[in-house]
Amino acid sequence: MLCPGLARCKLALLFAVLMDVLGVIALLLGVFAPLQLRGRDFGDLLVYSGAIMVFVSLAGWVFWYSGNIEGLECEKAGRRGGGAVERLARSLSRRLNSRKNQNDTITLTRREE
Repeated sequence: MLCPGLARCKLALLFAVLMDVLGVIALLLGVFAPLQLRGRDFGDLLVYSGAIMVFVSLAGWVFWYSGNIEGLECEKAGRRGGGAVERLARSLSRRLNSRKNQNDTITLTRREE
């Protein structure tokens, strides 16, 4: 694999990047494009919604980052622990990976038959 750090939490990474791109596009359209419909200006709507999308993407970045943390001292010491966000991100990532792996094996067995 080319980038092993991107192997986990791909869905959170995709969500974060997609929300960033859409948010910046909406923000720039709201600032620079003359958007008027029946005499009303809708630029402010795009500016605010773009800023909200960029802000919401921070949740995806936090989930992606905390799901990719390796070698924490509490894990090295044999203890389970970590912050609530880290535990939530890891459990979500494990569930999504297990469902993906189950779907892959079902697909493979169907093709072999």
